[in-house]
Amino acid sequence: MLEVGTKAPEFILQDQNGKEVSLKDYKGKRIILYFYPRDNTPGCTKQACGFAENYPLFVEKDVIIIGISKDSVASHKKFEMKYNLPFILLSDPQLQAIQDYDVWKEKNMYGKKVMGVVRTTYLIDGNGIIQKAFDKVKAADNPQQMLKEII
Repeated sequence: MLEVGTKAPEFILQDQNGKEVSLKDYKGKRIILYFYPRDNTPGCTKQACGFAENYPLFVEKDVIIIGISKDSVASHKKFEMKYNLPFILLSDPQLQAIQDYDVWKEKNMYGKKVMGVVRTTYLIDGNGIIQKAFDKVKAADNPQQMLKEII
């Protein structure tokens, strides 16, 4: 996990519509950047739907929400459509941002050691500095946790 107070690494990734998105596109805005393991899994769905349910409150606070996983653009589009997600989902199959943000880690899955994304959320200020960093977040609680952080 990256340290609070450090510059957030730049990235250029495709969103669920195939459009290139970069961190610098949102200069001057606060960003909730959350990394999650996989579209359409129970925890990831709870987290995404929680952000969607609270989306008007984030918009009111002028906060951009961006989710990143290694899933494809097509997978993200299906995920967005299935759950009516109103925010940006970025595809990182090459693990560029996932590794730059230090969320690709060894995990224990059913007794086996595997590499994967550790659910992590960053709050980045308008100057691109990490203000808050949370690793191993609880998927269902993360949206409410982040709402409290942006007040």
